[in-house]
Amino acid sequence: MAKKNNRANNTYLIEGGAGDNPKLMGQSLSDGRDSLYLEFYLGYSVVESKSGKTYKKIKRDTERLGLYLWQAPRSPLERQHNKETLEIAKRLRFERGQEILSGVEGYRLKKETEEVDFLDWMWSYYEAYTKADKRHIKRAYVCFVDYLIDPTGKLTPQSDWSRGRKTRAAKERERKESLLKLNARQLSKSMIAGFTEYLQRRFRGDGPHSLYSRFKKVVKAAVEADILLKNPCDGISIKIDNGALKKDILSVEEMQQLISTHYAGENTEIRRAFIFCLYCGLRWCDVKDLTFANVDFSNRLLKFEQAKTKGHSSASGVVIPLNDGLLTLIGRGERGDRIFKLPSHTMCLKALRHWTKRAGIDKHITWHCARHSFAVNILNNGANIKTVASLLGHSGLSQTEKYTRAVDSLKVAAINSLPELKL
Repeated sequence: MAKKNNRANNTYLIEGGAGDNPKLMGQSLSDGRDSLYLEFYLGYSVVESKSGKTYKKIKRDTERLGLYLWQAPRSPLERQHNKETLEIAKRLRFERGQEILSGVEGYRLKKETEEVDFLDWMWSYYEAYTKADKRHIKRAYVCFVDYLIDPTGKLTPQSDWSRGRKTRAAKERERKESLLKLNARQLSKSMIAGFTEYLQRRFRGDGPHSLYSRFKKVVKAAVEADILLKNPCDGISIKIDNGALKKDILSVEEMQQLISTHYAGENTEIRRAFIFCLYCGLRWCDVKDLTFANVDFSNRLLKFEQAKTKGHSSASGVVIPLNDGLLTLIGRGERGDRIFKLPSHTMCLKALRHWTKRAGIDKHITWHCARHSFAVNILNNGANIKTVASLLGHSGLSQTEKYTRAVDSLKVAAINSLPELKL
């Protein structure tokens, strides 16, 4: 690498001469590393100064690569890291240059929309969104902003941090967020790849895949709205095992342990609703909208349309038999009244985690875990898979089969069905 010739802002040229676009640049940081980025030349505009003179104002933009070099490598491992990182950065610079030359760069804006802030556009998309997964769209936006502000998690408070350190980190996050702006031309494949890695580090189970799916939905909409010329998410995926049940579930014993746990200030509506989900397998988005009109008291049935599949599946309607205990949970009311008067999903989740902690249940229990627990427990108690699929509102058995992989009684019965082993 050429000798550094730092500018006033501690940046320097690594690769690229006159006429090259983009150039590979480095910025010296106070922590002993250099941050690598690409600098794009975007033409110029003629402006007039206060004195009346005209001059050319160069327009440039940058793309942070999320790659770092040691300023003074002290070991063979650090020198090897610098060599490999530099090779990756140079390859990215070459790829971006080829995209510009061929006119197919995926993150480039059309001329008339080149100043659109993608984050502003993403938030506007969320505000106008009307489907049942709207809160997931917002969560994807929040996670993407978190990634841009703090990709390595250095500003995320840890349990051993002092109050002063937490305060400083919060102020730094606030400062970075106030300066955050992302022109759509900056939305590159390397940024998307970094975001998927961030999601997989931060979340477990289906979380990364679910959030990235919503993010891709927004990006696809941006392409359709001519905000982007090409989808930078193409070819970048988060693979999951759709047949595996990754979320924690509550056993029948743990359900009883939770139900018998009370504490001062508990929200009885949240308590009733979660217990109802444990015994009926409803999603949070369905239980929160239930009204007494959904209950056929004479035939002891609950009938409702699933918010997730309503209008998209012929199997969106669900009918669940109600026993005495469930009817007691439901109670009585006017047909148009909500059965469970629940606060926001965030408040419901906080209350649930407080409740499970008080019950001494050391599992990561979310609202959706009630649905999984319901399916696994009734399978364990002998229900056949078709019945479970019908109760859950699945259109086919493929979605339900993942629960059979988590059912211990079925596995034990399968092993015991073999002839007795005598040695």
